[in-house]
Amino acid sequence: MTPVYLDNNGTTPVDPAALRAMLPYLQNEFGNPSSNTALGRRAHDAIETARAQAAALIGAEPDEITFTSGGTESSNIAIRGAVRLDRNRRAIVTTNIEHPATEATVAFLQSQGHSVSRVAANAEGLVDADDVAAAIDGNTALVTIIHAQNEIGTLQPVADIAAAAKKHGALVHVDAAQSVGKIPVDVKALGVDFLSIAGHKLYAPKGIGILFTRRGITLPPLVLGAGQEHGRRAGTENVPYIAGLGEACRIAAEMLPREQLRLAKLSASLLALLKRDVPGLVLTGHATQRLPNTLNVLFPGVSGRKLLEMCPQVLASNGSACHADSEDPSAILTAIGIPRAQALGAVRLSLGRHTTDGDIAIAAAALVATWKILSATPMAKAV
Repeated sequence: MTPVYLDNNGTTPVDPAALRAMLPYLQNEFGNPSSNTALGRRAHDAIETARAQAAALIGAEPDEITFTSGGTESSNIAIRGAVRLDRNRRAIVTTNIEHPATEATVAFLQSQGHSVSRVAANAEGLVDADDVAAAIDGNTALVTIIHAQNEIGTLQPVADIAAAAKKHGALVHVDAAQSVGKIPVDVKALGVDFLSIAGHKLYAPKGIGILFTRRGITLPPLVLGAGQEHGRRAGTENVPYIAGLGEACRIAAEMLPREQLRLAKLSASLLALLKRDVPGLVLTGHATQRLPNTLNVLFPGVSGRKLLEMCPQVLASNGSACHADSEDPSAILTAIGIPRAQALGAVRLSLGRHTTDGDIAIAAAALVATWKILSATPMAKAV
């Protein structure tokens, strides 16, 4: 039996239509978009078409879209660039539940002399906008926050936080790698200055991403060269992957209304099946203010890592780190106050475009059966 894939927050398969959009630029349409040849002009036009498709998905203007190698690069450009725009502002405000692409970048800047305030999320994985507002002052260069927490799926009050930042003249960056394509994302409604997108979370290939930069802001580039992407990111553009990402954005915008509802129903069904047959199962994060496709559940009395190892019918993930003779639980789960032993039982189940009702039934039955075996085997329990 083909395993049920429930790790769509980790990565998604390339949509067939996105692949078809890529193929010409991997074969005959190989022109350099900076060249004035006919091939080059067609490559340039393909990039601009994708730019418009990406902009339409998030309510931006095409000239506010920069193509990058992925969400990590996008976040680095925004965060490291924003703090260089006003040398009199040396403070950064963020949270304690950020993706490593943000946290590692902020930690680097902290080592270079910037002050950093990390606002704590509550037990439901939510950051209080008032707490963030209290950390912002006239010295704050940037507020950087994740939109949808990648492990637990909780949605943060970005619009309220952005409004508070604007009162002090601070810039706002949001990591939207997990939210774009799953819920409506509009940069104007959110009020943000920068927004990062990872293509491979959006049924586009790995190695391509987007940075939205609000019109009127000019960030210093991280990569220097011939000035491609309107001087924002040097290097010959990855035309095939950009074309694929543009098509993926178009498809996501078209499918979003019905897919959001469908995934929410499937997730609710999966959670109900697991809770019915696993006494003490706990859903982490906020019950309703969350991505429609994401369930991070704590299986009682067992290691989530071992549970997945013994359940090949389900391809999913957890946030624990395994060592020679022990495990460390997810730092995100412990940051929101979940005890170590309980956090070790975490399994993230993230549904996607190809998940069906049948997949839900198979996955629930397999996870429950494996949990029953593990919970009856003392040596297999969480360390």
